[in-house]
Amino acid sequence: MADLDQRVRLAAFDFLERLRQTHGDTLPRADLLAGFQFEGNRVPLLAPQGIFKPAILDLPLSITTVPPSDRKPRPYDDKFSPDGLLRYRYRGTDADHRDNSGLREAMRRQVPLVYLHGIVPGWYMASWPVYIVGDDPPALTFSVAVDDKQLLVTPQITETAETEIRRRYVTRLIRQRLHQVAFRERVLEAYRDHCAICQLRHHELLEAAHIVADRESEGEPRISNGLALCKLHHAAFDCHIIGINPGCRVEVRLDILHEIDGPMLEHGLQGFHGSALLVPRREAWKPDPRLLEQRYERFLRAS
Repeated sequence: MADLDQRVRLAAFDFLERLRQTHGDTLPRADLLAGFQFEGNRVPLLAPQGIFKPAILDLPLSITTVPPSDRKPRPYDDKFSPDGLLRYRYRGTDADHRDNSGLREAMRRQVPLVYLHGIVPGWYMASWPVYIVGDDPPALTFSVAVDDKQLLVTPQITETAETEIRRRYVTRLIRQRLHQVAFRERVLEAYRDHCAICQLRHHELLEAAHIVADRESEGEPRISNGLALCKLHHAAFDCHIIGINPGCRVEVRLDILHEIDGPMLEHGLQGFHGSALLVPRREAWKPDPRLLEQRYERFLRAS
């Protein structure tokens, strides 16, 4: 059975890698729910419950965090702790619930799992392999660490000091990536998958631009500090070829506005000078006027 368990998990990781090559960092719930075929058996990657064990396995395969929603809060508050590990809530309050017991056994055997981070409704970021490395019954939480995919071979039950250091480092990198992905997807959702300047609607060609850079004190990853822009207009915004004034109007830098360089420049940049920015319907999601003014002053200086 140990051989079957390992083969199913490796097949699941391979399936996720193929999904990632198709969709990028965020994976659609429908594909994760449909899963993959393994020796005549369908193996889904998730189910309504957060701790999921497919019928073909004796131990859980994945743990999932529900995407945030405006209609209802998350049922559990899973988060990264100061020690760099992820805290994952038990299912319910019974420490001996079969799902919690399954994760506890997965910790004992150190079998690799998939962590599905809910980003926006219907889309998840997958991390693997992850391991349960701690259990805190009074707090109803497990500690979870992400490990290096390149070292994914036969599970190692004995954790060394080097293993712990490596897992904390990889988990920290995943945390940073998770925040980047979450910011992008939430901004794109707020703008209904439109570029705010040209209204291009191809999700794969859209990015989330910070109005004030995240390295600055006010550059928080909030929707109101973001703009959904296509790759061209994101690059133009970042290098001050395009600016957005506090009235949410697009301005093209004067030297670029008067340059003659063919139809791409004319229609891709110059033609949007003076046009109104597409903004989200919800007031709280609209660009923060104070941040826009800060950014616009830099654009004027660059001009």
